[in-house]
Amino acid sequence: MKVIKLGGSLMSDMQTLTACLNTIKHYEQDHIVIVPGGGMFADQVRKSQQQWGFDDKTAHHMALLAMQQMALLLASISKSFKVAETVASIQQAWLQTSVVIWSPCIKQLDAAGIQASWEVSSDSLAAWLAGQLKVSALVLVKSADIASAMDIQSMQKQGVLDQAFADFVDNASFKVTVINKYDFNRHLF
Repeated sequence: MKVIKLGGSLMSDMQTLTACLNTIKHYEQDHIVIVPGGGMFADQVRKSQQQWGFDDKTAHHMALLAMQQMALLLASISKSFKVAETVASIQQAWLQTSVVIWSPCIKQLDAAGIQASWEVSSDSLAAWLAGQLKVSALVLVKSADIASAMDIQSMQKQGVLDQAFADFVDNASFKVTVINKYDFNRHLF
C-alpha cells in the first residue's frame, strides 16, 4: 500500500500530470491513494487571504477545498479511480478498486487536531494519511528539481516541502521518497 502525493503545480502541465496518472494505473495491483495538491485553487486562497485578511483556520479550510477540487479534476481524467473523503472510506473503496483519490474531509482533519496553518500543506497531510493507513511508502511528486543528496530539512529550507513535514514523518514506519515529476514515470516504486 502506498500514498502518492501529486503536487498541485502539476496542474499546469497537463501532459505530465496525465503521464503520472497513467504510470499509477500500471501499478493497480497494489493499493494506492493519490493525494492531490491544491494547485492554482490553493494559490487563489493565499491571494484571497492577503486581500481579505481572513484567519488561518478559514484559509486552511479553503485550501482543503482546493484539494477537493483537484481530486475531482483527477477523477475526471482517470475515471477508473474512485474518490474517497475519510480514512474509513478509503479502506472501504479499496475493496472495490486499487486506486483511490483522497478528497480530504475537513471534519476528520479538524478532529485529528491538524494545525490550521500554511506550514501544513498537502505534503504534511499526505504524510498524516500515510500514517493513518499504515502504508509502506509515501511518494511525493514535485515540479521542483530534487537533488539526490537533499534531506527533508534541506527540502524544507528550499520550500520544496512545507515547514511541518518533518514533524509528520518523524518516527514514520513508511519510506518517504520525494521525486521530480519527470522522474516519476521512470521510477519503479
